[in-house]
Amino acid sequence: MLDIIGLLITLTAVFSYVNHRYIKLPTTIGVMLIALIMSLVFIGLGEVGLLTIEGKVENLLQGIDFYEVLMHGMLSLLLFAGAMHIDLSELAARKWPIGILATVGTLSSTFLVGGASWWLFDLVGISVPFIYCLLFGALISPTDPIAVLGILKSANAPKDLEIKIAGESLFNDGVAVVVFTILLGIAAGGAKISVSDVVLLFVEEAIGGTVFGLVIGYIAYRMLKSIDSYNVEVLITLGLVLGGYALAIQLHVSGPIAMVVAGLMIGNHGRSFAMSAHTRERLDTFWEIVDEVLNAVLFVLIGFEIILLKFTGATAAASAVMLVVVLLARFVCVGVPITLLRGRFSQEFSPHTVKILTWGGVRGGISVALALSLPSGPERDALLTVTYVIVLFSIVVQGLTIGKLIKYTLKGPAGDG
Repeated sequence: MLDIIGLLITLTAVFSYVNHRYIKLPTTIGVMLIALIMSLVFIGLGEVGLLTIEGKVENLLQGIDFYEVLMHGMLSLLLFAGAMHIDLSELAARKWPIGILATVGTLSSTFLVGGASWWLFDLVGISVPFIYCLLFGALISPTDPIAVLGILKSANAPKDLEIKIAGESLFNDGVAVVVFTILLGIAAGGAKISVSDVVLLFVEEAIGGTVFGLVIGYIAYRMLKSIDSYNVEVLITLGLVLGGYALAIQLHVSGPIAMVVAGLMIGNHGRSFAMSAHTRERLDTFWEIVDEVLNAVLFVLIGFEIILLKFTGATAAASAVMLVVVLLARFVCVGVPITLLRGRFSQEFSPHTVKILTWGGVRGGISVALALSLPSGPERDALLTVTYVIVLFSIVVQGLTIGKLIKYTLKGPAGDG
């Protein structure tokens, strides 16, 4: 494992240098594209018999449990780092659109995408049970906070839109994981789950994660307030994240939601009342480095994952159509709530909010990780391939054009969409 970590970090460093020096794309997108191109070269040379390294790379990737690395490793650090830099007062002022988009929007998208994919897969000759189609809807519907926050940094979005997109993405992955867990239990064991069971599990995971995040965040806040030593305070926040996430898993509450809540508390209340200016500077620097390094490593891994996929004509056709379906579902699940909320609860929306929120809903590593957690079988192979294509399109095409879309729409005539 140490050799694998060393290789990944070395490759990430080299790719980051090449991107920064020559390509000049946003770091996460640039390193992923380099890894993707290198993977395609390996596959191509292997197909014509000029290089046999593809099999070695495949064996190396199979030795990395992407789901475990992301969901039980990187995710806690990345969510905490992202939440630390969100202004809580601005988030609270937009609690209605963020809350509705993260819950009702994610649930609606799960069933819209799931139903459409069930019809489409059957049409192209891919046999996927309906429950697996719903699983696909659950894993592809949430916007990925890791991808979204990284891309928003270079998009120059208006503050109002940035808070809505970032706030939704920080919370909707926790909702999606709960829905995914429920559906996976049905798919794997054929268990009969009642509505009360679903509500109980949601309360346990989502509400429990929120309360747990508040508790551990407050404990860390009191510890930070009682001392003034930046190196110890950095260690306290690191222990809060790694220990808190592990404990959340053992308590069966949502670790992602707990990390977001704890990050918001430390980044707002803790920053204002428990840290000196020197500590704030050091703490921000530490978490910015953690965020950027882990993001880069994660996107390199995403780029290499294409080597493990099994493409067929049917999955290619399904992927192309599902790209459109997922975007349309996103448009509906964003457009309807915003239309209903406009002018209510003191909520105002800038022109073209629906368009920007739709195109800015970037999918990322969480979707791939959830797809990889599905039980082995032909359904998993098909869903993983379609998921990967959508994520790739989302990161590269949407990620590289969202800034231009924002500039274009804000300069154009105002409109409700």
